[in-house]
Amino acid sequence: MLYLAIIIALILVIVIANIKIVPQAHAYIIERFGGYHQTWGVGLHFKVPFVDRIASKVSLKEHVVDFPPQPVITEDNVTMQIDTVVYYQITDPKLYTYGVERPMMAIENLTATTLRNIIGDLELDETLTSRDTVNTKMRAILDEATDPWGIKINRVELKNIMPPKEIQDAMERQMKAERERRESILRAEGEKKSAILLAEGEKESAILRAEAKKQAAIREAEGEAEAIIQVKTAIAEGIRRINEAKPTEEYLRIKALESFETAANGKSTKIIIPSEIQGIAGLATAVKEIWKDA
Repeated sequence: MLYLAIIIALILVIVIANIKIVPQAHAYIIERFGGYHQTWGVGLHFKVPFVDRIASKVSLKEHVVDFPPQPVITEDNVTMQIDTVVYYQITDPKLYTYGVERPMMAIENLTATTLRNIIGDLELDETLTSRDTVNTKMRAILDEATDPWGIKINRVELKNIMPPKEIQDAMERQMKAERERRESILRAEGEKKSAILLAEGEKESAILRAEAKKQAAIREAEGEAEAIIQVKTAIAEGIRRINEAKPTEEYLRIKALESFETAANGKSTKIIIPSEIQGIAGLATAVKEIWKDA
């Protein structure tokens, strides 16, 4: 009985030891008698003891690999250092396991050779301004080359482009000169706009002053016209009232004499006296003489 219990316990231990659970986003490659048998997906699985073995455990998540800088030469013979970042994902665990020895080294070498080929067809300025183009070309080439390995290249990014020190110094001087040129242009444009605004302000001010003078002259003329109208109206009203009162001829002659006296007090050097007023003047002089004799 003791041996039987030991055997049963040993069998249970072996069975339990061969029960495997594959976690999410993983796959197990199972070999039987040294050859590929099947691929386990997510879930509970049982491995036949002493017959099956787990050859590899593959992660199906997206991986990010940052490769060290690689020396490349541009078409215009400028040597620079470029490091790349590759985003990839394993789509076929079987091909990944059996397709290539040391997949990461293979991807690194393939990335370096592809980068040299692409940059070798570009000049320095094109390399610095064509990151997106280089990224797209590298992704397409790497994705096609890694299909037999069960790997999909999702993205390739040029992380850093490091030209030689003298090239960097020349670029910095060029950038400084460009910034100074833009600053000069902006300053000149600002001064131009300021002068334009100042001239427009002076123009508007002159227009407003002329308009104010015009309105003042118009109002002054209107005031003088209104005063003349009021004087004429008053004279006409006085004449109307005199006419309504039916004055005698003697009264009219006396009023004419008063008007003549007022005119004589002016600065005129020559005065024409109507005959009617001359008669009235003689009458007035005779009356004055009588009053003196009395």
